[in-house]
Amino acid sequence: MWLLLVLLQAAVLPAQPCEAPGEAAAAAVRVLSARLLGLAADPARDPDPSVYLALRLADDHDPRGEERYLARLHDAFQHRYGRSLQAAGWPHAASHGHPQRDAAAAEHGTSAEAEWPETGRLALYLLGLRAACPPPEPGPQRSLVTWLKYYLEEDWAGSRQHGHPLTSYYQYGLGVLALCIHRKRVREEVIRRLLVAEQHGRFGHAGGSAVDTEAVAALAFTCLERERSVGASLAAELRAAARGVRRRMVEAQGQDGFFGNVYSTPWAMQVFIATKACRTQPAYGRAMAALLRNLDAFATAATMAQALPALHGRSYLDIASMHCREEADTLTAIGPEPPPKLPGNVTVRLVVECPELRCPQRRLYDQPVPVPAGASLLDVLRVAAAQGPPDFTFDTQETPQGPFLSRVLGLEARQQKRSYWQLLSAPSTSLQMGVADYRPHDGESLILRLSRW
Repeated sequence: MWLLLVLLQAAVLPAQPCEAPGEAAAAAVRVLSARLLGLAADPARDPDPSVYLALRLADDHDPRGEERYLARLHDAFQHRYGRSLQAAGWPHAASHGHPQRDAAAAEHGTSAEAEWPETGRLALYLLGLRAACPPPEPGPQRSLVTWLKYYLEEDWAGSRQHGHPLTSYYQYGLGVLALCIHRKRVREEVIRRLLVAEQHGRFGHAGGSAVDTEAVAALAFTCLERERSVGASLAAELRAAARGVRRRMVEAQGQDGFFGNVYSTPWAMQVFIATKACRTQPAYGRAMAALLRNLDAFATAATMAQALPALHGRSYLDIASMHCREEADTLTAIGPEPPPKLPGNVTVRLVVECPELRCPQRRLYDQPVPVPAGASLLDVLRVAAAQGPPDFTFDTQETPQGPFLSRVLGLEARQQKRSYWQLLSAPSTSLQMGVADYRPHDGESLILRLSRW
């Protein structure tokens, strides 16, 4: 019943602490919101809580469309988490201790792997529930909060020997942030794991930027300090850590205005918004201008959802101070446009590299692949698999963000091993897009490299 009330109520967001873009730019951002709403309306796409958050933090809304999307999220998450930890079969759930996974099961990908912590995704869903108007009944949320607290322990305990979360510091930080936004107590030990990692520069990973992880951590620190949920000494450390993150972002800002790259920049901007430094820090204005010049880069639901809160001058911390009232339907969905058909063919060189000792040689595959102009990297992989010899094989896994490259030439990227298939344009430019989104140009060399993070 509470879902139906969304038709009558919507969020009153706090006043924007940051200047909104000019009229022309604001219109372009509104179009991006409408495009995201159009993608959200596609029932073939798995619901993604970050999409819902982006819609809720926007200036314009489609209450009915947002209601339908929340209902889909509710079905997906309550099916998995609408039960107690004990009923789900967690052996140490009652004590919230530090369970040890069965090593053989984890190594061979059996049932233990199916229960791998979904810390980040569950955290985003809880943030989405806090942004709903009116908020849902507290009973189911209590169960979800219990799951998230358990995931934070499981995430760390399962990899205690390595001193980092099983998933990533990015997901771990989202978990801490979600608990804070819900005004739930977070144990000091849980907070200090994230704080110590920031203080010792442990957020980076091979071949990737740490900007998004640092930003999520800074948002969590700012929330904890602002909610006064920690003691004075720890609050001072958290405040200093958030300032340090912001200072490093300013120092590392590129000539193009980006913090890291175009996709990590919106996360960094949320830090300036949350700490109310956006009006006094010129780096924020340069980043906003850079994003507005590059809106075409946000072509998928996941990347749009990442960009839109910052483009609207808001951060995830604004969720904590949302209030509900009646609001008109002011946003109309724009359906996705098919990619333009380009004449002719292009040739892409496809390279597979494995720098690990288990591989017989570093370069495992190196062949030209002819594809129609405008083809995606996923199309390139399919053509390569069909053309042979030499034989090329690959597998993908479906995620809310699109297909994820999971196996190439029989070599599997596994979260337990902290490995992934890095997508590069030769010699070393990270694509920052998924296999279904990136469209290579004629003569480009693309590298699939088995890497660790």
